[in-house]
Amino acid sequence: MTDVLDRLIRLAAKKYGADADALKADDDVFESLGIDSFAAAELMSELELEFDVEIPDYELQGVKTFGGLAAVIDKRR
Repeated sequence: MTDVLDRLIRLAAKKYGADADALKADDDVFESLGIDSFAAAELMSELELEFDVEIPDYELQGVKTFGGLAAVIDKRR
C-alpha cells in the first residue's frame, strides 16, 4: 500500500498546494489540505482516474485519513 499512499499524497499535495513531504498516513485529508466536501469529491474523481478504480460513496463513509483512503483504493485495485 505504500506506493498507493505515496501516489495519493503526491497527487493531493500538488492539486491543493500542500507540502507532500509534510503529509502523513494518519493526517486528516480535509484539515491537512484545507478542503471542503466539494473539493474532496473532486479529488476522489481524480484519484479514481489515477488509480483506474471506481469507489462507491458508501466505502468512503468514515474515511478521514490519507492512510484510510489509500486502503480503500488498494482494496479496489
